[in-house]
Parts: sequence; structure tokens; C-alpha cells
Amino acid sequence: MNRDENSDASPSRGWPRWWIVLLVLLAVGALTFAVGRFSTFGSQAAGTPGTDSPEAGFSRDMQVHHAQAIQMSMEIYRKTSDEELRIFAYDIATGQAGQRGEMYDWLVQWGLSQSGGPMMQWMDASPSGSGHAMSDGAAMTEEEARIAMGMASADEISALEGATGQQADCLFLGLLVRHHEGAIPMAEALIELGTDPRALTVAENIKNGQTAEISAMKSMQARLGCR
Repeated sequence: MNRDENSDASPSRGWPRWWIVLLVLLAVGALTFAVGRFSTFGSQAAGTPGTDSPEAGFSRDMQVHHAQAIQMSMEIYRKTSDEELRIFAYDIATGQAGQRGEMYDWLVQWGLSQSGGPMMQWMDASPSGSGHAMSDGAAMTEEEARIAMGMASADEISALEGATGQQADCLFLGLLVRHHEGAIPMAEALIELGTDPRALTVAENIKNGQTAEISAMKSMQARLGCR
């Protein structure tokens, strides 16, 4: 058996490389959760964010948002033949898995549920006008909120799963650019509304990191000849 035939398998177990990444993601999430719990054990201060706070809303909504980015990144990591895109997808999946674990732990530390009110409703008080209430003041439906967040529809996820080659690479990049563009206003709203230092730092990192990643993805789209 030649080297190419073994390129996606572990030398000791013969596991596909995407399975190894999945195990890495689980380990990253667990480690982030454990570190957060250890570092804050017994140190919860007064003024902890409440269930209707911007921090709680951001934590819940961004976990949902990150979960889909991880799903799409794992899908393209598994089947792309473009090495730059493979590395990029790995970085997205592992990085967002770590952030998702951290946000899960915030809610645990604050004694709050992992689910809450309507998605994106916490953004309505943003002074920059980044809230997402309907014109009549009603909250968005979950589907409307997911669209506003730049998330892929079920049909788009199915299309990505069925695509191969350049079509899959370009579809992934198009979906993830839109996905990132939906995350940035969420991060900006928390920066405007929030007070928790840890949450503000993560929001700033998401805003800056995903802005840079959008530029990187647009460069890949040009290189791959995506339309």
C-alpha cells in the first residue's frame, strides 16, 4: 500500500483523519470547560450577568452559530483536496469548538440555563441599531433570526454534504463568509451592551478574527475561481 493510500489514516489505528479531528474538537471543548471551571472555582462575584443580560443572550446564540460553523468545517475538512482550505477548516473547527465550550461554561458559572428567550432579542437595546426586532416590535421567529445571523438553511447544508470537488469548496466558502458576516454584528452588540470582561474580550476576538477570516476566504474564492 503506497503513502497516498495511507494519507488519511492514523498509522496505528487506521482511523480517517476527520475522525481524529472530531476527537480533537471534543477534547478542546472539554479542556476549555474544565479550565474555566477550575480558574473560577469559588470566585463568583456580585454583579453576575442575569438570564436576560446581553452576555447570556450572546452566549446562547453564539453557541448555536458556532455549532453550524463547526459542522460545515468538518464536512469540508473531510473531503476537500485543497490543502490550504483543509488547514483553514481545521482551524475554524477547533477554534470555534474552544470558544463554544467557554461560552457554555459561562452560563454554568452564572447559574443560567443554556436556553433562553427568542434568539437575537438581547440585541434590541444596542445603540448602534443592531437589534433585530420586527418593525412592529415583535420578536423574530427562530427561522428569521437564523437568517439574520447568516446561518445556512437545511437545504444549503444538504447541498454542501452532497457536493464534491471545486463545487463543495466554493459552496463552503460562500456559506461561511455569510456566516461570519452574521456573527460580527452580534459581537459588536455585546461590545456595546455588555459589562463582563471575559465576554467582552471574546466578543472583540470574534469580531477581529472573523473579519480577518472573511478576507482570507475571499482570497481563496478568487484562487479557486469561485463565482
